[in-house]
Amino acid sequence: MTPTPTTHLLLLPHFLHSALQLSFVLCFFHLFLQSGNTFTMELNASYDIEHSHSIQRIQHELWPLDPIDPKKAKFPCCLVWNPLPVVSWLAPFIGHVGICREDGVVLDFSGSYLVNVDEFAFGSVARYLQLDRGECCFPPNLSAHTCKHGYQHSEYGTAITWDDALQSSLRYFENKTHNLFTCNCHSFVANCLNRLCYGGSMSWNMVNVGALILFKGQWVDFMSIVRSFLPFVVVVCLGVFMVGWPFLLGLLSFSILLIGWFLLGTYLVRNLLEC
Repeated sequence: MTPTPTTHLLLLPHFLHSALQLSFVLCFFHLFLQSGNTFTMELNASYDIEHSHSIQRIQHELWPLDPIDPKKAKFPCCLVWNPLPVVSWLAPFIGHVGICREDGVVLDFSGSYLVNVDEFAFGSVARYLQLDRGECCFPPNLSAHTCKHGYQHSEYGTAITWDDALQSSLRYFENKTHNLFTCNCHSFVANCLNRLCYGGSMSWNMVNVGALILFKGQWVDFMSIVRSFLPFVVVVCLGVFMVGWPFLLGLLSFSILLIGWFLLGTYLVRNLLEC
């Protein structure tokens, strides 16, 4: 039977009704997708806000430090240095290094199986450098590293506070044999800084720890300068007087050999100076 115009007119309302229903379905589906995207954006925004707040809470836990007080030997969160007997008389740029807790107490690796606490070896502090705890990485969990070395840092050993890192290094070096040329006080400080991932670096070693305190450290007072350089000046004067100018050449050779040894063991033969 061939459809007539009258039949088309009768079917037109049904087509319009079906088209209207389809448009309603499409509009509803579009609104559903928009609401899903909005919900996802809200979740991401809330996560970012919560993450920001958690970082701020960690930062707020870094309570203010007490002022540095050389008279009481308190150097909160500082690297500290003093001259070594005999060695510093010949090479004044080399000395004994320690690192301080948040309460200012000095820790230093001064002998085999011995880490001094609040008893800095070889005399009082001559130079110090206060470090910024904000440059450290204190991850509360494995996914909350603020440094770029998350896996390496976790494998090396992390800490949730400054003092926690120092305590971990203290326990580690209480089982180590001290050696001036391979495992010494600089090794202990470097271990602490690597646990802190200080400055975003996991490459702290004897050389850059020594360079840090040498070039950026502050003298405690004028007498600290005298105490550090006077023996060297006396040795040079006596050597030149008794031996002559070749003594200076020998002293220079000694310094070059010493520096070369630490550079060689640190950057070329990696396992040579590892504790």
